[in-house]
Amino acid sequence: MAQNKTAPTTADVGAFLDAVQPAPKAADARVLDTLFRKVTGFEPVMWGASIVGYGRYHYRYATGREGDFLATGFSPRKAAHSIYVMPGYADFGPILSRLGKHKTGRSCLYVNKLADIDLDVLEELIRAGLRDLDTHWPVQPI
Repeated sequence: MAQNKTAPTTADVGAFLDAVQPAPKAADARVLDTLFRKVTGFEPVMWGASIVGYGRYHYRYATGREGDFLATGFSPRKAAHSIYVMPGYADFGPILSRLGKHKTGRSCLYVNKLADIDLDVLEELIRAGLRDLDTHWPVQPI
């Protein structure tokens, strides 16, 4: 069975965050790291080369495919911060409507800069996402 392309690594999260460019994106990434640590209670781990993850879950689909993936996290990408709430945002419309300027993908929220959103609402969204995920697959530290 194929392994996930995105897997936890031993790369240093602090060094990764220190290397984020430009400086405003790096400052936002540090704020996100503080927020995710506070909300999850988990220490961050690098997943792949560019995702900072907090916690993990083990999934097993009816097809037999199974694996581990980050419970929540973010990646300070060039165009926008990608914020990951698993398994997706389908049930979070009321929270997202209060968040501020953002775009969504299946399990990903895109935010250009943190000044565009309400961080208290983001905290609420992360908590709601973790609670939802934990009803499907238990969330654990890595």
